Amino acid sequence: MSSFTPYRSCRRAGQDRLPQLLRAEWTKFRTARGWALAMAASVLVTVSLGLLIAGGVRSTCVTGKGEGPCPAPLVGPDGAAVRDKYYFVHQPLKGDGSITARVPDMTGQIRLPDAVPGVRNIKEGVVPWAKAGLLVRQSLKQGTPYAAVMLTGDHGVRMQYNFTHDLPGGPHNGPQWLRLTRSGDAITGYESDDGKTWTEVGTVKLTGLPETVEIGLFATSPGALWDMAQAFAQATATFDQITLQGANGPWRHDDVGVSMESDGTTPHHPGGVVESGDKLIVTGNGDIGPATVEGGVRADLMLIGGAVGLIPVLVVAVTFFTAERRRGRIRTGPPAEPRPARLLAAKAVVVGAVAFVTGLVTSGVVIPVGLAMLRANQNPIQPITPETESRVIVGYAALTAAAAVLALGLAALVRRSIVAIGLAIALVVVPYLLATAGLAPWLLMITPAAGFAITQSVPTFAHVDVDPSLLGGYYPLPPWAGLAVTCGYAVLALGAATAVHRRNPPRVPLA
Repeated sequence: MSSFTPYRSCRRAGQDRLPQLLRAEWTKFRTARGWALAMAASVLVTVSLGLLIAGGVRSTCVTGKGEGPCPAPLVGPDGAAVRDKYYFVHQPLKGDGSITARVPDMTGQIRLPDAVPGVRNIKEGVVPWAKAGLLVRQSLKQGTPYAAVMLTGDHGVRMQYNFTHDLPGGPHNGPQWLRLTRSGDAITGYESDDGKTWTEVGTVKLTGLPETVEIGLFATSPGALWDMAQAFAQATATFDQITLQGANGPWRHDDVGVSMESDGTTPHHPGGVVESGDKLIVTGNGDIGPATVEGGVRADLMLIGGAVGLIPVLVVAVTFFTAERRRGRIRTGPPAEPRPARLLAAKAVVVGAVAFVTGLVTSGVVIPVGLAMLRANQNPIQPITPETESRVIVGYAALTAAAAVLALGLAALVRRSIVAIGLAIALVVVPYLLATAGLAPWLLMITPAAGFAITQSVPTFAHVDVDPSLLGGYYPLPPWAGLAVTCGYAVLALGAATAVHRRNPPRVPLA
């Protein structure tokens, strides 16, 4: 008697292959008008909110010429928007040389919220990133390469260069000696507690440094943070036992980057220097570092409505699973039915791919169009490279896909639409909204909402204090690390759901 394969077994073998399942699930998705409309609504919501923000931004600045459009942001050697405002006491240095000085103390003033309306509340003290120390730079032109070794208000000794780079030294413990040396393009910073035993803080290369540079002493201080803005603060440092090698001329004084009042001649919050014997007492305000807030409008603000736009995607992902259960498809059934684990995998691929395309269309429209609107309205914009813009656009698409797969996995675990939708929104959307309001930003480290970091268009620099909210540009995780957290949650949810369905397949469809 010849052997044969029963019809039912052949049917199962065909339906259990992933390619056939993918085609079947894709056909099911594209023929359901409600799901397609929900994905379109996701695009519409996010793009509308982003363009509404872009169209409503009108930046104006008061200069010596009166009120008008803000100038383009100052750009540093690495292409980032930077601040370059400080008081500088300096001399020209031709060729190699060094400067050494002791900093016995650093004081300052900080403006706090007014206790009495209309009466300025100023207290003595320095902000954490107040800076005073030794500086060598290519020229006095703002944005040019530099290197500095310094004391800070609350971060010990640091060596910083070219605005975006920061090297830690030792903790500040009493009067500190500082030394900065130049050998060709190499600049080395040192620190010492007694002026005899020296510790190297770091060595950096400033490529293309001219033969003659400016070397000297500086002081500056970023503003105090309150009400999501920076209020006035300044730092005053005393320098003594100053020695130079390679330079021996008169000190020059420059308030680099000082702005003028509306009359065009009066400096606004000027710095200064007092010479007392062999001491120089230098006062300055501003900053030498990245301009994460003052550098213009960030591209990622165009995606500020992205969390709300994800809600329809999460709903679609959940119902794409539970619709099968309402039809009784995902169960232990006759041999003709595909295995639940493979069916779940097919659904994850389809909903993830559709969500990725939805996110790609959303970010691919709102980012370039929003930036064009901002430029048309003469707003300063944070510099963004093509690579960063591409990462933001594709990254938002990847985040959308990961969130959809997570929602599908949750639906497969809890097997109830309302519960799964609520969980997905609570895990992805709510933490983002709280962080936008400046509440519990740490949630963006431990929840699936961490993936929004992939849309960050301006880095969060450790040596710049910012308001801990998304509106202030604060993300606690780097872009790819944040996306990895969301993907990890999606893989975990899908894996757990697969294990549960293998162990205990649902037999009774939802009512």
